[in-house]
Amino acid sequence: MTHADTADAIDAIVGITPDSRVAQIRALRPDAAGYAQGSYAALLEPADEAGLGRAERALIALRAALLAPSRAVAAHYRERLQSLGVEATTIAAVEHFPEGGAVSPQLAAILPHVELMTLRPHAAGREALEALEAAGLSARNIVSIAQLVAFVSYQVRLAAGLRLLQEEQQ
Repeated sequence: MTHADTADAIDAIVGITPDSRVAQIRALRPDAAGYAQGSYAALLEPADEAGLGRAERALIALRAALLAPSRAVAAHYRERLQSLGVEATTIAAVEHFPEGGAVSPQLAAILPHVELMTLRPHAAGREALEALEAAGLSARNIVSIAQLVAFVSYQVRLAAGLRLLQEEQQ
């Protein structure tokens, strides 16, 4: 059983309880919640990791959440990384990249791209893709990285909106 099977990531990030008004609002659009959770499972818990493991995917998501910035989404991915057994030094290195300590050569190529896609997506061109290819990433890996960054951006915005609704209900 995967994390995606046991809990809705957005509910966990925002702290939505099943009996809350925000949960009732989300229940009005079960397809939207289901698709978001399905995307979470596909991007972070794929059956075929294709050279980009679950820990690397969660590290990418953590970095994108920190850059967005969203403490709540970052905390979710930090907890996920801990549950995957990723060492605290690796998590800290990604959190404070590039000054945070050593990361794998592949991750050292991925993290600047995550920053580019998160903060300046209009500047991501052929040169950025070639840097990833030079680091040994396949086209499939590069697409997965872009999808992860886009998905985390969606999570950040959705969580912020739901948190506002939650505050209005209190």
